[in-house]
Amino acid sequence: MKGKGIPLHPLSIRIWHWTNALIVLVLIITGAQLRITDIRIFSDYNFVVALHKYAGYFLTVSFLFWLAVYMMEWGLGGLVRNYAVFPKDLRSMPSQAAYYSFLYFCGKPNPFKPSREVKFNALQKMAYSFTMLIAMPVVIITGIIFGNIMDFYGAILFFGGIRVIDAVHVIAGYFFVIYLIVHIYMATLGTHVTSHTKAMITGYEEE
Repeated sequence: MKGKGIPLHPLSIRIWHWTNALIVLVLIITGAQLRITDIRIFSDYNFVVALHKYAGYFLTVSFLFWLAVYMMEWGLGGLVRNYAVFPKDLRSMPSQAAYYSFLYFCGKPNPFKPSREVKFNALQKMAYSFTMLIAMPVVIITGIIFGNIMDFYGAILFFGGIRVIDAVHVIAGYFFVIYLIVHIYMATLGTHVTSHTKAMITGYEEE
């Protein structure tokens, strides 16, 4: 539709984005209460355990949905283009970092111009590829193992015991807390403060 901007996010990805954000938020809140005993958001401990566990299962479904949608919308080539870091991406990192840290606040334009074929700049590629292709599978797999100890007892022993699984799961959880904070901040660095957020609602990025 002419005049709306650059079409970046199909409806399926937008639905996934906001659903996934809700799931991650629930996991962070319940995970914090399970980890830090002084936090009392919910009074029933067993409810918190169950909510965290089943939210983790929903996260698994959400991840598989994202992967399926991405493959259907862009194919394997699109997944590689948007998440693999190429030599040209490495060369563009200094200018992109300079833009985010200083030039944006001077009113300078973003050196990267998104398109439907390549939506993310070099720094976004690094962040999103680590989040979706490494941290997400790690937190899902360790969460499923940790939530079904007897069923995966052999795998737990193979990976060094329950404390190792727990530590990896918690570290991945802390990563998502940090990522969420940075992600929300970076979402304000568009043409206007709400530009990127609107794009994830309408599907069109302002030019």
